[in-house]
Amino acid sequence: MTHGSSGAGLPQGASFVDFKDVWLAYSAQLLAQGQFAVEAIDLKVGQGEFIAIVGPSGCGKSTFMKLATGLKMPSRGRIEIDGRPVTGPLKISGMAFQAPSLLPWRTTVGNVLLPLEIVEPYRSSFKAKRREYEERARRLLQKVGLAGYEDKFPWQLSGGMQQRASLCRALIHGPKMLLLDEPFGALDAFTREELWCILRDLWTEQRFNVILVTHDLRESVFLADTVYVMSQSPGRFMLKKDIVLPRPRDLEITYSREFTDVVHELRAHIGAIRGRAFTPQATP
Repeated sequence: MTHGSSGAGLPQGASFVDFKDVWLAYSAQLLAQGQFAVEAIDLKVGQGEFIAIVGPSGCGKSTFMKLATGLKMPSRGRIEIDGRPVTGPLKISGMAFQAPSLLPWRTTVGNVLLPLEIVEPYRSSFKAKRREYEERARRLLQKVGLAGYEDKFPWQLSGGMQQRASLCRALIHGPKMLLLDEPFGALDAFTREELWCILRDLWTEQRFNVILVTHDLRESVFLADTVYVMSQSPGRFMLKKDIVLPRPRDLEITYSREFTDVVHELRAHIGAIRGRAFTPQATP
């Protein structure tokens, strides 16, 4: 599978993702009232880095994702990705969500090929190169453990298999950045851990940037280089935690003292944030 090279506009040592004092209000009316969904977001992410964002429900994690993909423009501040200002939806990213949202009338391989039919430069050569692209899709599906399921339909796959196919679809066009919004949240614990390892292996091999939004603190610590904790709405980053556990990480590490200490530390921060939100305001 081809993988996009680093952007021509990205000098050595520059950040791949750069949020500069980013604020977002969802309407002009809310902006006028000073009501923001996220505020004062400053973030620098190096080339090939894997970050995770955790925090209580409704804290703005999904809003952050919309900003990172260019689906929403900030009300204030500036976002640069791969050395260029974000002015609209990004073509260099792949996305996967909690619901795999595979098209029921397409086979697994047909679903994975979808971005190549839509995204340039692949779209214009899709018919001519269909066989080559299909081979690429089949190789990727085999890599994530779906050998033998390439020609099945979504209804013939388990939830975990559908999510593997969704990951392949997000990666088939060789994106420089993968955005994951609670991708394993609906799966059972064993399937979830299997998918952690699949994602770990794909990232280790290709070193695309990853932004993972998750409620699962163990998931964030196992997968990420850095974990950011977001506050209650309006969302802002309250903590940046570098995960210094050695790589490659095996599931065994999740039972170690070092690992559980980091998870407990993150949980304590989120608990404190929630506690502040629920503390009754003293009446004057």
